[in-house]
Amino acid sequence: MTESSKTAAPSSTDLKGGFAQVLLATLASTIGFWAWMAISPLQQTYAENMGLDEGQISLMLATPVLVGALGRIVIGAMTDRFGGRKMFTAVLLLSAPAVLLVALAGSINSFPLLIISGFYLGVAGTIFAVGIPFSSAWFPPERRGFANGVFGMGMIGTAVSAMLTPRLADGIGYLPTHLIIAGALVVMAVVVWFFLKESPVWVPSKDKLIPKVTGALKLRVTWEMSFLYGIVFGGFVAFSTFLPKYLTTIYPDDVDALGAGARTALFAAAAVVARPIGGVLADRFGPKVISLISLGGIVSLAYVVGQQPPEGIVTGAVFILMAAAMGLGMGAVFAWIGPSTPKDKVGAVSGVVAAAGGLGGYFPPLVMGATYHPETNSYSLGLWLLVLVGAFALVVAGMLKDVGKKD
Repeated sequence: MTESSKTAAPSSTDLKGGFAQVLLATLASTIGFWAWMAISPLQQTYAENMGLDEGQISLMLATPVLVGALGRIVIGAMTDRFGGRKMFTAVLLLSAPAVLLVALAGSINSFPLLIISGFYLGVAGTIFAVGIPFSSAWFPPERRGFANGVFGMGMIGTAVSAMLTPRLADGIGYLPTHLIIAGALVVMAVVVWFFLKESPVWVPSKDKLIPKVTGALKLRVTWEMSFLYGIVFGGFVAFSTFLPKYLTTIYPDDVDALGAGARTALFAAAAVVARPIGGVLADRFGPKVISLISLGGIVSLAYVVGQQPPEGIVTGAVFILMAAAMGLGMGAVFAWIGPSTPKDKVGAVSGVVAAAGGLGGYFPPLVMGATYHPETNSYSLGLWLLVLVGAFALVVAGMLKDVGKKD
């Protein structure tokens, strides 16, 4: 038994001030997500200035997602060892140069440099793996669905990026926009260093990185939750990055770049609002039933999207409902992890599961680009694949053992 696994159950007195700490972590995550998604809102600009084809656009969008996903495995385990305060600060500071490198690539219209900088930009996406163990340590087990749901609202950074980045670039210029993002990362790192505090019941893990990750991979719950999270969070990341491209391609006469950004921001906001609700409902009714509701919604709504309804109220409502379904699922999955995982492995398991979610968001943009039919102007094959995978996940979730509900 490791030292951290011996930690006594926390009392409400021990954890006083935890909500404020989780909110500060959520703000840090918001800035990190804004940086992580810095390329996607300006994809049309890159495509026009660099003469990119469908495959190159998909690769450009997917590269930060891939690195942000795989990096979460390492960052989650490191958070168990070094704590949230140090790791939040490190991730934020390391992400700032990546944003500046993206700015350079766009300024000189270099696609190879944009891919390299996008690879580096993936560091910002690892911030999620810091916040889950940090937030969990501030709340007792029966309220960790709520805590992780609140922290998960940092995904609003994708909405900030979709709404604000193209407008800033249009208003003050491309380079100043990226300077603002990089500056926000540095300022947030300073705030975190001076004001973020570890939970009084948190004990640093002494396990070495590789054995810790290997130990997490040996747990059945790691693989079960990774699969489910790959669908719900992966779908969210994929749509957050690809939705502007999808809307301007399928509805070119109705949606311009700014309009696509606004719709993507609404999509992200719906998932953000739904995530803590999913966590609270999972605490109350059990994560299994909430996961089933989430996956059922994703499958049915993906089918509707595949029918390419006319752009307008119906399309907007369908995407918002799909985002809400994904948000519920995200909250439920991480509410499932806490009670099912040894305390000293929460960070490592969370990192692996978060990585799986990121990987789930890496492949769909590539698939959508590869399956696009220019003659019919349709992504229907890619959407059908989402329906089939989601239906399989629904069956798998139904077979898993629930961790129960709060009485």
